[in-house]
Amino acid sequence: MAEIQKKLVIVGDGCCGKTCLLIVFSKGTFPEVSVGTVFENYVADVEVDGKHVELALWDTSGNESYDRLRPLSYPDSHVILICFAIDSPDSLDNVWEKWIEEVRHFCPNLPFLLVSCQKDVRRDPRVIEELRKTNQRPVTPEEGMAVAHKIGAKHYLECSAKTGEGVREVFQY
Repeated sequence: MAEIQKKLVIVGDGCCGKTCLLIVFSKGTFPEVSVGTVFENYVADVEVDGKHVELALWDTSGNESYDRLRPLSYPDSHVILICFAIDSPDSLDNVWEKWIEEVRHFCPNLPFLLVSCQKDVRRDPRVIEELRKTNQRPVTPEEGMAVAHKIGAKHYLECSAKTGEGVREVFQY
């Protein structure tokens, strides 16, 4: 049995990479098919400062239809991950316009991290071209860090569930 048990809740817009991040971290494989979420729970064992920690990972839907259900996931949490997708500047805007307000309301004293998902697509020519059509571009690390600072996040991290880059680091904090 784990020496320490912690609960982590992950929030952010739909399709920003939350579920893939949790699946890759907890199971070690990237899901090949799209996985929509209402509420899912995963468990992962990690070692932090030489201690065995059991992380209960609570995945939530970013879909507005579940805005009234999502708060049920917050009680007894220890940390919140607020996620956005690098290829969706709108999802970063929603961190400020929606997610930080919800987290501060339901978890006023909890630490939270800002996590940028889908790092692997930042330089993808197809993604860049698609965003250019709407006068947008992939979110830069500097833009992510600026929002993290503005909202008072403990840390700003970038990761790619697809390549595995940065996934473990997200859960070391």
